[in-house]
Amino acid sequence: MLCPPSPLHLSQATTALHQGGVIACPTEAVWGLSCDPFDPQAVGRLLYLKDRPVEKGLILLAASPSQLDFLLDGLSPEQQGTLAATWPGPATWLVPHKGKVPPWICGEHATVAVRVTDHPGMRALCQAYGGPVVSTSANPGGALPARHRFQVSNYFGKALDYILPGALGTSKKPTVIRDLASGQIIRA
Repeated sequence: MLCPPSPLHLSQATTALHQGGVIACPTEAVWGLSCDPFDPQAVGRLLYLKDRPVEKGLILLAASPSQLDFLLDGLSPEQQGTLAATWPGPATWLVPHKGKVPPWICGEHATVAVRVTDHPGMRALCQAYGGPVVSTSANPGGALPARHRFQVSNYFGKALDYILPGALGTSKKPTVIRDLASGQIIRA
């Protein structure tokens, strides 16, 4: 059974996030990197560490749909129902952002990837932080996503501001990404 991090670890992680840091966290399937999505320097540093182009965009991970209301308001009842049927859980959806997220989050897209997680550690982190965080796999471009904490350390050394202790969820591969408007699978 997965347990949320201790209050001390959550405090250290959220302090790092509030100070513009980049942290590593266990997620549903792989270790991820997280930062404040609205801090351009933090996101820039995360992209640099991953060697990821800003044009690709990033995932926003939340503890509850209410943390994403600024993006979900205005969706049709059918779309709201689709999201409700898969959240919380390992389902990432592309939703229209309508200019409500910065370009360093959505990249060159009119949509942004969002997920309400059921991973206890990530839910606790987003709750303690008070909003969504960036979530992207903890690996440099071209390398396999980290499935163990030691891999995160090998990839990034002391470049991270904090590594949140915990265990991965039971998923064997990163979450499926689907387009909410079309239902098309973008990443299987």
